[in-house]
Amino acid sequence: MKKIAIMTTGGDCSGLNTVINRIVAGAKIRGWDVWGIIDGTDGLCSKPINVMEMNLKTVPIENARLAGSFLCNGHACMMNFERAIAMGRVSEFNKILRDALAKLKLDALVLVGGNGSFSLAWLNREIYRDLSLVCIPKTIDFDIPLTDRTIGFETAVDQLTKYCDQLLLTARSHHRWFIVQTMGRDCGRLALNAGIAVGADAILVPEIKFDVDELVQHIKSVDRDYGIIMVSEGVTLRGHSGRPAEIIARKLTAAGIANRTAFPDYIQRAGDTVAADRILGAKMATCALNAIENNETYVMTALRGSDCVTVPLSEFYAAGDVRADPNIPLVKTTNAYIEPDDPLLHVASDLGVYIGVGE
Repeated sequence: MKKIAIMTTGGDCSGLNTVINRIVAGAKIRGWDVWGIIDGTDGLCSKPINVMEMNLKTVPIENARLAGSFLCNGHACMMNFERAIAMGRVSEFNKILRDALAKLKLDALVLVGGNGSFSLAWLNREIYRDLSLVCIPKTIDFDIPLTDRTIGFETAVDQLTKYCDQLLLTARSHHRWFIVQTMGRDCGRLALNAGIAVGADAILVPEIKFDVDELVQHIKSVDRDYGIIMVSEGVTLRGHSGRPAEIIARKLTAAGIANRTAFPDYIQRAGDTVAADRILGAKMATCALNAIENNETYVMTALRGSDCVTVPLSEFYAAGDVRADPNIPLVKTTNAYIEPDDPLLHVASDLGVYIGVGE
């Protein structure tokens, strides 16, 4: 009989509870014991270790659709990789985590996280040397390389689309443009997908340069006096500081275009998990359990077409655009971005959406 644990880390998103539920269900069928680590690495640092034995009543099937993580993702005030690195206590922190996992006597750990969590897991892989480490990618940013989707992305797109649908109604009533600033960090996939879904007249993403004057002229050329301008939070404007939506709003106001800014913020991380994310969660949970059965370690589940496969964490780390992490000194994180040949960019251009210079 195997003893496995599941841990969620990093930013929140919908779909985490679906993954937890499916991991528990699949493990129980295999006759395995399943433990949940509460609050991620915080739980491993706690004395006693903050864990709970899990069964199908822990996260009932009717609650698996809910946003957030039943296991929680940790406290901002606790020691974590970011603080340990900043304080020069990485070796000490790694030893605490390694000793805690050894005390739990696990055969495997399922780590559900984003590109930062996976990059740190690979760079500090000695922590997991005595067990099988299987990672499941989740992030609304969809900035993890080597997978066609990440858990939480589809629900975030749906949440953002519904939000903009309501804005369009008041936009029409007041003859106004709404500049909606999305999450996504320095990846524009969330803004691009939601922008296409809602029918935005302009979609601005970090990957594509744009000219504010061109944007203003484009909005003036639209044959109505209201609509949505979708702006990813990672967009920068040379010579300006502050939130990009507010900078663009000032430019539009100066040009005589009535507008308002809108910041959906954390509703993008919330909402009942949509069917696509539930199906993806089930696929990735099954893939992770199969990997554990096959004694695989240091791997990540990845969607390839309609199939779910495992890829080595070494390939994940090497495949992306490895850059210094702004939040974790001395650490590099691998990222994925919108590719120049992304089909949705061509869709946007064909529909007359302003996406930047040289569209």
